[in-house]
Amino acid sequence: MGNDTKAILRDAILYFADFEHCKEFMTQLRWPDGKVKCPECGSEKVTWLAKPRIWKCYGNHPKPRFSLKTGTIFEDSPISLEKWLPAAWMVMNCKNGISSWELHRDLGVTQKTAWFMLHRIRLALQDDVTGGKLGGPMGEPVEVDETYVGGKARNMHKARHKATHHGTSNKTIVMGMLERHGKVRARVIENTSNAKMRPVAKENIEFGSRVYSDLKGDHWQMPQHYIHEMVNHDAEEYVRENVHTNGIENFWALLKRSIMGTYVSVEPFHLFRYVDEQAFRFNNRKTDDLHRFVAGMKQVIGRRLTYKELTGKNQVVQHG
Repeated sequence: MGNDTKAILRDAILYFADFEHCKEFMTQLRWPDGKVKCPECGSEKVTWLAKPRIWKCYGNHPKPRFSLKTGTIFEDSPISLEKWLPAAWMVMNCKNGISSWELHRDLGVTQKTAWFMLHRIRLALQDDVTGGKLGGPMGEPVEVDETYVGGKARNMHKARHKATHHGTSNKTIVMGMLERHGKVRARVIENTSNAKMRPVAKENIEFGSRVYSDLKGDHWQMPQHYIHEMVNHDAEEYVRENVHTNGIENFWALLKRSIMGTYVSVEPFHLFRYVDEQAFRFNNRKTDDLHRFVAGMKQVIGRRLTYKELTGKNQVVQHG
């Protein structure tokens, strides 16, 4: 694709259909200086073996052979890079995500394999929080809010709906923090208690920041650390001068559109992965598809997810 910043999915599929293009892209991604190094010992004394598509290292260690996938989310996968890279492109650039059933049809793999592929790619999109904290005394304000993800209240049995508070029973809570005009960070939390919300805020928001929330923030606010202002949604106050949570609520709308429209049903055990996926696309919303893809691919290195780790001890019902 070269420097074509207007590349689209069709271009990506055609380009990566050629293994040599996959090799060139992954080599530049992993070894920008052009010097291929053994991931085991760091030696440059390696030879490319074209038929098995691997390198052989001449260092003295038990793992002399490695591939383009070694040390990435693709490691030990029998799926070729000609399929992996278009799949990554779709996850990183489709605004509402892509379901495992759609990927299964597009790539010609089983739905179970597609489901596993998608979760591996989502692992690469996780925010490792290396960019520092949000806000700051001289920075943009940070909007903080929480939302509930799960079945719609109108689909519940009437007795069950009445027994809940605003139909939030059996839903999973996600706490979000958005730096105005900047990045969002979102975390799945067990409940909205001080013990759960305050540590997340401290971990992600710099002390001295201006923090905006709705009145639910009254019980977790920390005036000794933040300048905290709130709007009263119950009184239909949504904006007071510059104080509002419209930005983070826009992110919630995007998240729920992908979950309800594309994935339909998401197990709470895996919800954080879908949140990470949507946060990545949101945080890279101002870039074109090619640069968003490259940014995501830079994060595939040094991460690994096995099927056992993904599913835990019990077999998880595969939705999405």
